[in-house]
Amino acid sequence: MALSDKKFLVAGAGKSGVGSVNLLLQAGAEVSLYDGNKELDLNALYEKIYDNKEIPVLLGEVTENAVKDYDLLVLSPGISVNAPIAKVFSNQGKPVWSEIELAYQVSKGKIAAITGTNGKTTTTALTGEIVKGYFDSTFVVGNIGTPYTSVALDTKDDSVIVAEISSFQLETIVDFCPQVCAVLNITPDHLDRHGTVEIYAQTKESIGKNQNENQVMVLNYEDDTTRAMAERAKGKVVFFSLHHKITEGVSLDNGTFIIEENGERIPVCTMEDIHLLGDHNYENILAAIAVSYYMGVPVKQIKEGIKRFHGVAHRIEYVDTVNGVAYYNDSKGTNTDAAIKGIQAMNRPTYLIGGGYDKKSPYDDWIEAFDGKVKELILMGVTAPKIAETAKKHGFENIVFVDSMEEAVSYAAGKAQNGDAVLLSPACASWGMFPNYEVRGDIFKECVKKLKEL
Repeated sequence: MALSDKKFLVAGAGKSGVGSVNLLLQAGAEVSLYDGNKELDLNALYEKIYDNKEIPVLLGEVTENAVKDYDLLVLSPGISVNAPIAKVFSNQGKPVWSEIELAYQVSKGKIAAITGTNGKTTTTALTGEIVKGYFDSTFVVGNIGTPYTSVALDTKDDSVIVAEISSFQLETIVDFCPQVCAVLNITPDHLDRHGTVEIYAQTKESIGKNQNENQVMVLNYEDDTTRAMAERAKGKVVFFSLHHKITEGVSLDNGTFIIEENGERIPVCTMEDIHLLGDHNYENILAAIAVSYYMGVPVKQIKEGIKRFHGVAHRIEYVDTVNGVAYYNDSKGTNTDAAIKGIQAMNRPTYLIGGGYDKKSPYDDWIEAFDGKVKELILMGVTAPKIAETAKKHGFENIVFVDSMEEAVSYAAGKAQNGDAVLLSPACASWGMFPNYEVRGDIFKECVKKLKEL
């Protein structure tokens, strides 16, 4: 599509929105920006805009008349398709794109796209590490930190884009079509936005809706929901499995990660080659192997990439040991399923810091996973009362409420003894108290650092 022929409105003044604006400006398109914040600092905004261009900005409520001259809306991930600005465009029969759709329209090369409730960041980072060791022009983008829009114009015909994709971004794809896509797992998440688990799963599944038989969809055989997606897949289905033998895909057999293809068993690496712990990470490795292999990376380079990879920040990240107490940052545990994996990885009595923004998920499974490991639950955020009520229902009474991360870490440090652990694994999003999970995790790490200075 020739973007220069269209008049665009980009919704959202955050990193993704600014990335979309800058891409459109560089592509020669006419573009304006919308944000619901009437108090937005325009001077600070223009400093981030390509060539410091003072583009038109619409703030607050927007009428149908105000946007009648625009051809297309680009939504940032944080803005729902049900938001008033999106409804205005859809009511007028005008296209609404996600920023990954925009980037896809102008980028070149092949895309490996990874989604799922949990494990996206680790799997994308590992796949990126593997792929960049073989392909000269590799871009690792998406939720992982670098917006796809910020690199789309730099891609070439031989480029490989490894993209972490969220359900929010998939709501408004049109032509987006990865060479290889993966759906890692589905557990209840973002129900405040999607409404039901079924709609959420359908949104995740749409990552492969434009594929053909020459493209590949990688699915988790262990997950009932993702396994069922095979029946509707447009591309070739490749499974990965932790506990079952796979005739076409990747599995773990007696400590060896194996590719099964056309009746041939191809060993990739063993447990001695990896630096990640826990079944959930073994699944991430299986998925990364599958995606990399079907993107064309030879087995030797896959193994080398796995050996180089030491994990990602904010995912059961060891921070430090202070006075015999080990501190772990699992701020990426933004839902109960991820937070359960955080607890399962602990091998010490644990003081658990949790709570945050309410995504309308139940907390019963999380509480049940404490399994005698959690000595005390330290809660903050709007979900604190709800979590406490659930915990008490399951017979867990050691609960304390705090108002800040600083207070949480200070309290835990005062109670924990030599040999204990303090784990930040909130089971909730960060919104409301922190801009994102990275900031939440960084503040936790800074608080731990200050303990050593006392």
